[in-house]
Amino acid sequence: MSDNNVEVAVLKGLRELPPERQQEVLDFVDFLKSRTTSNRKSLKGILPDRDLSIEDFQEARRAIWAVEAVE
Repeated sequence: MSDNNVEVAVLKGLRELPPERQQEVLDFVDFLKSRTTSNRKSLKGILPDRDLSIEDFQEARRAIWAVEAVE
């Protein structure tokens, strides 16, 4: 089904629903949009008072992975 056909079918179905069900459809659309948009925040600057280098993070990551591999 093409994008246009899907849109037409959704609108047709939506118009056939009572208002309270239309609101449920809108709520579901909002839910789907929230799942598809990236809400990730940048971690840059999260530890400004720490003197951590990329090597420190790489070492910590290797240590974590080593522990997980043993378990």
